[in-house]
Amino acid sequence: MNCFPCFSSGEKKGSKSIDGRKVQGQGTSQRGIVSQRPPGDFFSQNSKQVPTESTTKDSGNGNIAAQAFTFRELASVTKNFRPECLVGEGGFGRVYKGRLEKTGQLVAVKQLDRNGLQGNREFLVEVLMLSLLHHQNLVNLIGYCADGDQRLLVYEFMPLGSLEDHLFDVPPDQKPLDWYSRMKIATGAAKGLEYLHDNANPPVIYRDLKSSNILLDGEFNPKLSDFGLAKLGPVGDKINDSSRVMGTYGYCAPEYARNGQLTLKSDVYSFGVVLLELISGRRVIDTTRPTNEQNLVAWAQPMFKDQMRFPELVDPFLRGNYPTKALNQAVAVAAMCLQEEPIVRPLMTDVVMALGFLVVAPTTEGSSTPSRAETPPPKQEMNADRAMQESEMDRQRAVAEAIEWGSNSRGNQRSWRESGSL
Repeated sequence: MNCFPCFSSGEKKGSKSIDGRKVQGQGTSQRGIVSQRPPGDFFSQNSKQVPTESTTKDSGNGNIAAQAFTFRELASVTKNFRPECLVGEGGFGRVYKGRLEKTGQLVAVKQLDRNGLQGNREFLVEVLMLSLLHHQNLVNLIGYCADGDQRLLVYEFMPLGSLEDHLFDVPPDQKPLDWYSRMKIATGAAKGLEYLHDNANPPVIYRDLKSSNILLDGEFNPKLSDFGLAKLGPVGDKINDSSRVMGTYGYCAPEYARNGQLTLKSDVYSFGVVLLELISGRRVIDTTRPTNEQNLVAWAQPMFKDQMRFPELVDPFLRGNYPTKALNQAVAVAAMCLQEEPIVRPLMTDVVMALGFLVVAPTTEGSSTPSRAETPPPKQEMNADRAMQESEMDRQRAVAEAIEWGSNSRGNQRSWRESGSL
């Protein structure tokens, strides 16, 4: 019996071996995504089985399968899981920094707590998800270990840790994130979600977007991590009803927290929370603040209705160093993502388009002038390139302004209805 019935494909080429059995490689569409549409949720019939033993290889279609490690190998990589190699800890277990002996690559080894929040099912989901889905804004899974009752995952090492480490409780000797770094992180995270929603087939609901799950490389490029709670999205207008609500309090969409109704728009809400955290520098839930400020979304909602109050949302660490128009549009995007009704939240494609305009930092005067050693391109090519760039900027600006207008319009209509009912 195959461990992974959901991901078998009719194509013969690119087969790979897991647990001594062959699993056919996935066919891909023109966008390089999985073209087979598995029915229902992941591993509904085999949730307790895990991959073991053999090392899988390149399937020949861009989906690089994860390598199987022994527990002894990973103990050697992490120097027997010494405390000085520990770089993180959470409900899932501990994360250690190590270096692979064969390649010398720095890696992060996540050792799952056998009594923690992730079980065999979540472990298997994460291995398969990250083996099948590849994007510059998704963390790269290098391998796994399933020796006996040990469950470990091996990722590329992200030197700057998580977004949470740079946004909250910043120590005095650490430089706070500037505005453009924050928008860069927001845009990258949005692109990761856009890939899961629009390129994966069937679409994937991430279900656990939060600041601690956004990892940063040495240049603050973000990558989404921890896919143990990911779920296949519904097809068409259908809704996934889940009796087991997963995720993190404060980041979960209200309809999912209340009724277990899970859609792609649930991720959009979570993204709105993260974007608001980036703007404000506040945690989504912070019990150390005054009662009316402990819930970030509830605290920000009244300010969404009045553009003059948008500066009140801004992280004091920015010290006013942000473009006013960019702030207005970023807040408008967050407000639209945080709409109570899922149907009025934007698609991640529109969010990426709107944020793409905000992430461009202003150039210094004369920076576009070529040096004497450079040979300037022909004038016609320069004009064509400039026209294309301006056209793209116009599209991004139009989407951002449309989202901002939509947010303000809904806020004004709500205020009018409230005043009319008095």
